[in-house]
Amino acid sequence: MSGESDLTKLLGGMRPELNPGRYVFCTVAGSSVPPGVHPVATVAEAEGLTLVLRQEEADAERLPYDYVAGWITLRIHSALEAVGLTGAFARELAAAGLSCNVIAGYHHDHLFVPVDRASEAVALLEALAARSAAGTQA
Repeated sequence: MSGESDLTKLLGGMRPELNPGRYVFCTVAGSSVPPGVHPVATVAEAEGLTLVLRQEEADAERLPYDYVAGWITLRIHSALEAVGLTGAFARELAAAGLSCNVIAGYHHDHLFVPVDRASEAVALLEALAARSAAGTQA
């Protein structure tokens, strides 16, 4: 099943959903996830393995972090070759002074924004979706 690649349809139908919890980015040496840790995402880098996991798991395992995020999933199946979606929502969030770390999964894009502004980010994304669906300023 291929994803959507039309930018207007992607923006108009992205349905941002805030997942419960607080998430952090940690790094560990090597390429193995430590026992007892269940990351929602991993990224292998030359410097070590990046883990995105619940803050309480990082605390329990004494893994250091410095960014606490809310996790937003865009509930539209975006094609991996789609052009412009990341740029459009990044501009919207940047205009409001919101940082955004993006991880693309096979079906959805996942945005990690400052936890204390996560609800605001969802509202901004919903407004962008509504404008796009109505055919006005995307």
